[in-house]
Amino acid sequence: MSRFGRLFLAIAVLVVIAGASATARADTIFIVGNSTNQAATATVVCEFNSQTNTLTFTITNTSAIAQPGSTSTITGIGFDLPPTGNASASGLNGFTGQQAPSLGSTFDFSDADLGTVPQFNNVVLDFGFTTGPSGSFSGGSPNDGLLPGESASFTVTGAAFSGFTESQICNAIFVRFQNITTAANGAASDVGVPGITPSEIPEPSTILLLGSALVGFGSFARRKFKTRN
Repeated sequence: MSRFGRLFLAIAVLVVIAGASATARADTIFIVGNSTNQAATATVVCEFNSQTNTLTFTITNTSAIAQPGSTSTITGIGFDLPPTGNASASGLNGFTGQQAPSLGSTFDFSDADLGTVPQFNNVVLDFGFTTGPSGSFSGGSPNDGLLPGESASFTVTGAAFSGFTESQICNAIFVRFQNITTAANGAASDVGVPGITPSEIPEPSTILLLGSALVGFGSFARRKFKTRN
């Protein structure tokens, strides 16, 4: 194989590695507040086992405290599987779920009517986890929720997951934040949805590999040009 052929093969391998890296990180998503942005953010590491129809995810509250007195507490987590909305008030049914033991938060699973999400065309949630006695996604108890810096893990199983991909399920998440104090509107709540995902942002190692390949290709091309002249 010629030197040019070997270089081309090396670049092709690096591109494949870059693609594999992006795919491997596709199950990690960023949650961004609909109206308060960085005052309501979270990271969700999500995995779906299609053999057992089991969803597992860990959510971490990464909110930036905007003002003194703000807690930006996560009090509800809901999912609306595609297509958006459902004819039934309780959405798709047949799910069971639980929260892993936690010292800082207490969420209850619900497969019943969780209410709608007005900020997103009254989306009907299929299942979710709520805090407090209300059992509603729009309500919840900040005292039982996730504060910034805290994490919680959950498991949901259901035959209704059949036919959905991991990406579809993970990106169907809605997160309720409460006690978000801003200079504009005082204490408020917000709903966060998936924003930019790590799969859309090349890792530094991937950028370095591709950069090295391009530099090598440029050096090779210059040497070939000098040789011909």
